[in-house]
Formats: sequence, C-alpha cells, structure tokens
Amino acid sequence: MPVAAPENSLSPWRKKLFRLLSIPAAGPEISDRIVSFEADSLRRQPVSRASLIEEFRSLESRDAVRVLEQMPVNDDGTLDDQAVDRLLVTVHCEMQRLSEEFQHGRRMADLLNPLVETIREGNSNRPLRVVDIGCGTGFVLRWLAAYRALPDDVELIGADYNPALVHEAQRLAAAENLKCEFKVANAFQLDEPASIFISTGILHHFRGRDLPDLFARHARAETRAFLHFDFHQTPLAPYGSWPFHVVRMRAPLARYDGVLSAVRAYKARELLDAARAAAPEFKSAVYGVRLWGLRIPRAFHSLIGIRPEYHDAFRARLGSKVASLGVLE
Repeated sequence: MPVAAPENSLSPWRKKLFRLLSIPAAGPEISDRIVSFEADSLRRQPVSRASLIEEFRSLESRDAVRVLEQMPVNDDGTLDDQAVDRLLVTVHCEMQRLSEEFQHGRRMADLLNPLVETIREGNSNRPLRVVDIGCGTGFVLRWLAAYRALPDDVELIGADYNPALVHEAQRLAAAENLKCEFKVANAFQLDEPASIFISTGILHHFRGRDLPDLFARHARAETRAFLHFDFHQTPLAPYGSWPFHVVRMRAPLARYDGVLSAVRAYKARELLDAARAAAPEFKSAVYGVRLWGLRIPRAFHSLIGIRPEYHDAFRARLGSKVASLGVLE
C-alpha cells in the first residue's frame, strides 16, 4: 500500500511560509543522509559530502547545506566517520534532554505496562522481550530500567545500526548498572525474537513503501504487540516545533532535523491505514490524538498494534485513560 509523504501535499502558501521561516518543506533529514549502512551486513558505507550538498541545494535547503559545509571530510571528500559519530551522539544527548522534559519515559511506561500485563496474563511463556527499534543512545530502555517500570523478568533490548550510538547506550547503562542490553543489530533479526516492538520517532523516516514494509516485519509468530511513538502531524505542528527547536537545540543539525520531523510526520490515519494493510494480524489503533480529552492535539501520538485476543483486556486495563488520550480506531 503506497503511503503519501506529507510534504508532497503542502499547499503553495504553506511552502512559501515555511521558506520564510527557514522551515524545510521537503526532502530528507540530514541525519538520514550522513550515515549509510548495508541492510544485511550492517557494513558502513562512505558518504560523499559534495553529493549531499548538491542534493540539499536542489531542495533549496540552505540551512542543511550550511550544516554539511561545516562537516569534516577525508582526503577523498567523504565524510569523516568519527566526526559524524561525535555529532550524532551530541544530537542524541540533546534529544534525551527533551525526552526528559516531556517525561517520555513515563509516557512509554503508561502504555507499555498494560500491554505487558495483558500479554503476561494471556500467555504464560517467559520471558517477555521488549525490543526498541532504532534505539539510538537508549534513553527509553534506560529510563524503564532505572525506574523499574516493568516487571523484573521483562527483558529490555535495544537495537540500532550505528555502533557509536549503541556503544554510548552501553556505556550509560553500565554507569548506572541498569538491567538492559544494547546491540548493533537489525531489530528483526535478533537471535531472541521480540514479544513487543517499541520505537520513538522513527516512523517518519520510513517513506513510501518502506513504511508498510516496516509494519509487515512485525508479523512474526512470537510478536504479540507493537508500540510506536512519533510526532503528531497537525497544521500547527511545524510552527510550534520551529521556535521550540531554535531556542532549545544547540547543534544546528538537531534544529534542522527536529523541525523537519514535525513537517514530515505522518497523519494518524496514514499510520493506521499502513499498519492495518501491512500487518492485519494485529488490531491497530492510534492513541494520544488529543490532550485531556479536548480537541487539542498532542505533540506525540502512539500507534499500537496488539493481537486480537489481547485487545479487550488491554483496553480494560487502560480504563479512563482511553477517553483522555483520544483514540483513532
């Protein structure tokens, strides 16, 4: 099922306003382009800075070009991997600070706990494994482990392609002696399969066919549910995101990508349709489409898919939270 990219449907006046505010109206995020890994071997590929600059110039993304022009290169013109890794770790540190301010760990736990309890009640197989797709520096799993937000026998595993981010996650977890594990790996190819897949802020990186293909990979016999948080795309989201990132983010790449994430994010209905078409084995819904039960959109919403036999019990465990979150089914 093809999924339309939100930026392709922008009206001309919005594109002009975005350009005036230096909000990119199209194209990829910088972080999507400055690293490249082979899908199967995860071997890192060289990235040409000149090619990236040409790409972003063609998209009229002047801010992105300025960021790229400041990035160190090797003698052959490819980006310096170590410099790229240091930058990405810095950006993820800034993202962690925002996650802490928005209490994202607690938000994840509020939905993940009822999922775990429901699945545990309906399935005596132990242990349950929660796998974080594209875990980065592992903030969510480290928060869950630090606050013991889940039962002790739930295994927390983070997977990411980037060794620099995974090594930082491992270092931080070891510093606090946290019960979670991080691996340089494809989350869908782990030796020990996931019971529940989770993620934060990755869905909008998957464009076109890649999004339903991602959901299709959840349809494994061992997988009981998935829980994905991402930006909630509304007409006002880019304008709210722009001043916030300009004020709060220090790294220019973080400011650029943060705003673009709000622009590129999928609408709730787009996510729901893609998940249902690609993974019909799950009963899917989008939670958190409004704030306090009012017609005020939340900054983040969450796509939850759960095996049908667990659905009613999960909703019963959420109780009154369903009304306050707002649910698109």
